[in-house]
Amino acid sequence: MKYLVRFFVVTFLLFVCTHSFAEQKIVILDLKYVLNNSKAGKGAQDYLKKSFNDNVKKFTDMEQALKKEENDLLTKKTVLSKEEYTKKTDGLRKKVIDYQSQRRASLDKIAALREKSRETLLKQIEPILNTYIKENNISLVVDKNYTLGGNPANDITTIIVEKLDKVLPSLDLK
Repeated sequence: MKYLVRFFVVTFLLFVCTHSFAEQKIVILDLKYVLNNSKAGKGAQDYLKKSFNDNVKKFTDMEQALKKEENDLLTKKTVLSKEEYTKKTDGLRKKVIDYQSQRRASLDKIAALREKSRETLLKQIEPILNTYIKENNISLVVDKNYTLGGNPANDITTIIVEKLDKVLPSLDLK
């Protein structure tokens, strides 16, 4: 009798849970694709890549100039007096320290701009996604990175990208 009651309770719970999950609509969103392929995301990436490459070129030139100055100083070591050589090496060290701090500040600025643009995009995606969820009676949105597979018909990535492009055509990062 005890086992029979358990059997009916488990069976009843199984039917109730199956019925409630059967009505759930779960969709997939590739957030990385949305961030990288929307108009605003592409524009931000292009701007960040351009500024990074400009900085790399600028700092490569500075580094080469510092190396040349170091080599010149080493060749003049025997000609210069000890005091003058010490002054010039101290000056060179200060230039190297300044170069390193400028480079670090530049990279930090680019990283901060990248984070700001990502945050702005995510803030713009949230209301679009919430509206889409309400309109289509969706129960759950799962990021594509956390799924192993699924029906491509449940992927709403392109729809969200189109809506985001209408709302936010570009980001102002300057």
